[in-house]
Parts: sequence; structure tokens; C-alpha cells
Amino acid sequence: MKFTIYTDGGCSGNPGPGGWAYVIVEDDAGAGPAIVEENWGAEQNTTNNRMELGAVIAALETLSRLSPAPEAIRVYTDSQYVQKGISQWIHRWKLNNWQTNEKKPVKNQDLWRRLDELSGLFLINWVWIKGHAGDLLNERCDRMTQKAIASLGPGR
Repeated sequence: MKFTIYTDGGCSGNPGPGGWAYVIVEDDAGAGPAIVEENWGAEQNTTNNRMELGAVIAALETLSRLSPAPEAIRVYTDSQYVQKGISQWIHRWKLNNWQTNEKKPVKNQDLWRRLDELSGLFLINWVWIKGHAGDLLNERCDRMTQKAIASLGPGR
């Protein structure tokens, strides 16, 4: 089976109340691509980058429970932080004992480590797409992210 994941994360203020969302599409469905799962979550005091990472982690955790495991996954994210972080920067961070080139600890290291662990379970193609540019499933994730933030209440 092949799957495509769309993700989004955001905050109302940065840091501030935040939300994340994902949509998982099965590409091998007999009648064409089909949404097999979507989900969202929220946190009171977080950052945009943590929510972007959280969306991808939650989606991959969902797929990690499938048997048999997916053959291939394509992840669409509108976060260059996520796309470049997992496909380029993480290799150097690991070589440098989770430090940046400036010898500072990598931010969100807990989430990067979890994402690294999960991404090792699959063959993943990481794709950056421009946010708010009309991609239907990216827009759907954005709406769910806003719903997640709103779920925290007016006083957030």
C-alpha cells in the first residue's frame, strides 16, 4: 500500500495556543485516492514549529500501527522547517550530537528525535508545498488546525 500524508500546524501567537492536523490518503484505493484518516490536536502554550512537527509525527504514528506496513509514503508539508529539517539538516545534527553549526542545542530536539525514529520505519518522500495556495488537502489541514486552536476556548 502507498499513502500520501498532508500536514499542517500553527499557533495563535508564537508561542501561544496551537494546533496541528493531518490527512492520510491511500493511493492504491481501487476507485482512486481515498482519505483513510484525518485527525487534529491542540496545545495551550506551544510554537508553530512544534505543531508542524507534531502533525507529521501523529500521522506517521498512525501509519506505524498498520499491518502490513506501507510500502511508500509521500509527505506534503507547507513547513520548510520540517521538510528541510528531516531531509537535510538532521544528518548534521546527529553527527554533531544534536547541536547546530553554532554549537547550540537543536530546538525541538525531542520531536526531531521522534520524527527521525518514525521516518526510519518507512520509505518517505518529503515534499514542500506552498501553504494557502489552493491545494485542497493542505487547505483542509489548515482548517482543521484552526479548529484545533479554537477548541482551546476563547480565553485560550
